[in-house]
Amino acid sequence: MVVVGQGYVGLPLAMRAVDVGWSVVGIEIDEGRVKRLGIGESYVEDIPDSIVAAALESGRYHASSHYADAAGFDVAVVTVPTPLRDGVPDLSYIESAGRSLGAQLVAGATVVLESTTYPGTTDELFGPLLEESSGLVAGDSFFLGYSPERIDPGNPTWNLVNTPKVVSGIDAASLRAVREFYDTLVERTVPVASIRTAELTKLLENTFRHVNIALVNELAMFAHELGADVWEAIEAASTKPFGFLRFTPGPGVGGHCLPIDPSYLSWRVRRSLGRSFRFVELANDVNDNMPDHVVRRAVEMLNRRRMAVNGSRILLLGLAYKKNTSDTRESSAVRVAALLAALGADVRAADPHVDDSCLPSGVAFVEADAQELAAADLVVVLVDHDAFERGLVARNARAVLDTRCWLPSRRSGGHDDVEVAGADVVLL
Repeated sequence: MVVVGQGYVGLPLAMRAVDVGWSVVGIEIDEGRVKRLGIGESYVEDIPDSIVAAALESGRYHASSHYADAAGFDVAVVTVPTPLRDGVPDLSYIESAGRSLGAQLVAGATVVLESTTYPGTTDELFGPLLEESSGLVAGDSFFLGYSPERIDPGNPTWNLVNTPKVVSGIDAASLRAVREFYDTLVERTVPVASIRTAELTKLLENTFRHVNIALVNELAMFAHELGADVWEAIEAASTKPFGFLRFTPGPGVGGHCLPIDPSYLSWRVRRSLGRSFRFVELANDVNDNMPDHVVRRAVEMLNRRRMAVNGSRILLLGLAYKKNTSDTRESSAVRVAALLAALGADVRAADPHVDDSCLPSGVAFVEADAQELAAADLVVVLVDHDAFERGLVARNARAVLDTRCWLPSRRSGGHDDVEVAGADVVLL
């Protein structure tokens, strides 16, 4: 089989397939990644080097940038990126994969798209490209399906194997072939009647999260101005055993999913139906502006101490888009760093999971040690990595803006195992 794309989705899929006995060619256009995989080195945190090395030693895994190495495949899964460009879906990676993969397609093979996209992409775009390049007909000469990825980087509980897998096919025979393939990899498959329904499923999942995060983010802004504690309200509401799901505020949303996927659905609705998807557009507006809100709160804290943001030394804890990962795609923390630097602040950033390649201009990369914490006029907690020491921050920082309710505070529900040594701790 072949897995096109060896990133956060494709590499775990390829490793799992090798583990259950498939022979896998991993197609990756990034030559640097191909070289690293070739020596058993992983760049995906959920996949340790040892797993890649074992896959290579088995003789059933080969990473390549050449589609010719995938000739005659039985099953192909496409996991390429689908970014937004100026608010418009960029399907160029899917288009390239469809043309290149189609040239290697043989009768009887199964092809599955996993990349997140709008309803209609598989049967209107991807399938016809495969047909054009191969001369074969989907549903007649080969099987075609869609199965949305559900990878959650850094999640210690839910992974590729135990997360139910939604599957679909262009016809009944394709659905059967797609389901039989994924049944070899995961514990449970969930068939749906059409490819477009499967495409919508992924967008529904992420739009649900996006809208609810926007709700609590806007509540956090209002609660602060009303003198109420949104974090304690969320804790209290979470005791209700029905009719409530817990979402928490933060400095914004990041990664590939939430800042991008709901906009695919919004774009499709506007393009096909001529109407706006108001919930998505409102959620985008709230979540996109959360980094600006964080900066405003930072300025308020400095002003209270008669300090200007221009020239103040500010230490940011966390640059990734989520806890315990190195992924900085669309990271709101990086946006906060850029905004503070643009205001003239002396911005330092610490993140044990990422390197300094993602730093905006004017931001220095440092360790979150006692010296840096004590020297900062303000510490801003943007990502609550387990590697950060709450006690160290509490003992050394003078003022902390906590966007994750991570540090202890004088409020109910604060962490009672760490004592704040006089620091001014403010929650988002």
